[in-house]
Parts: sequence; C-alpha cells; structure tokens
Amino acid sequence: MDPLAAVSEELAEIDGQVADIFRALSNGFQKLEKIKDVNRQSRQLEELTDKMRECKRLIKEFDREVKETERRTDANTHKMLNEKKQSMVKELNSYVALKKQHQSNLENNKRVDLFDGPSEGFGEENVLLASSMTNQQLIDRGNHMMNETDQAIDRAKKVVQDTVDVGTETAAALKAQTEQMSRIVNELDSIHFSIKKASKLVKEIGRQVNLRNIHSLSFI
Repeated sequence: MDPLAAVSEELAEIDGQVADIFRALSNGFQKLEKIKDVNRQSRQLEELTDKMRECKRLIKEFDREVKETERRTDANTHKMLNEKKQSMVKELNSYVALKKQHQSNLENNKRVDLFDGPSEGFGEENVLLASSMTNQQLIDRGNHMMNETDQAIDRAKKVVQDTVDVGTETAAALKAQTEQMSRIVNELDSIHFSIKKASKLVKEIGRQVNLRNIHSLSFI
C-alpha cells in the first residue's frame, strides 16, 4: 500500500498529480530540444511554465495537508512527509532552472535574428557569426546595413512624395472642374435671363401690334 495513502488519501492524490506533471515536464523539455523554430520554442516554454505553476500550487497544497496531519502522525511519518515535499520542491526547481536556461538561449537566438536581419541578399555574410568576425568585417557589415537602411528610407520618402503629388494633382483637377461648373452655371443664368427678356420684348411687340390694329379699325 502507498505509505502516503495510509496517512491521507488527499496527500496520495496530490502526489500522483505532481508525478504526472513531472512526467509531462520531462517529455516537454525533451520535445523542446528538437524544436528549431523560435516561435514554436516560445510557445512550448509558455506551456511548460503553466505546468510548473500548477505544480507549485499542488506542492503548497501538499505542505498544508502535511501540517494538518502533523498532530495525528508520529515523528517518523512526519519526517517522511517532509522529505517527500522537499523532493518535490527540488525536482520542480530543477525544471525551473532548465526553463531559465532555455529562455536565455531563446532570447539570444532572437537577438541574433535581429542582428542578422533578412536572409536575402547577403550571400555568405550570413554564415559569419558576430563573435567570429574581425573588426573590419563588423565595420563593413554595419556600413552595409546602414546603406540598406538609407535606401529603404529614400524609397519611403519617394512613396510619400508621390502620394503628395497625386493629392496635389487631384486637388487641382477638382478645382478646375469646380470653376468650369461655376462658369456653366453663370452661362445658364445669362441664357435664362436673355430668354426671359426676349419673351417680354415679344409680348410688348405683340401688344403694340394689337393696339395699332385697333386704331386702324376705328378709322374704317
């Protein structure tokens, strides 16, 4: 029979859960060693960190249960329980240290990726690590990266200027169209005024013609 189960079923259950997490951590770190992609490594470390947090919580529960059973257990049993807890803490700390080591390596790899920049266009330069470069190689590499940065800035400036030019041309075209529409409206107003004036003139001529006809009839 499990000696922990003889003391407390809860202690035995917690011990089993902690053992399961330790197995998962062992398998997880073995898997991590085979992962090459930096992003996948980061996700794997996050999962392992969550498991370690859960394990820490369970060990605290184990410690509380040990203290509650202290009054009803003998010295040897209590010593065995404390040694079991210390063993759990030691194993968890070993995984914490392993996690810190992988985290440090991961951060170093990310810094190297940032230093190397894009892989296209460098040829054999990418094979050289910063630690193995001579001072002249480092200077040349730095100058090369600054030149590429300057070129990228120049391209960005050109895009901005082209955008401004297009906006200016569009505004000028809209202004010209607006002025043209204004002229058309003015011309239409003038035509309407002329038609209205002509209509009045025609009516006046017609009225005068009618008056003359009336006067002519009075003399017959």
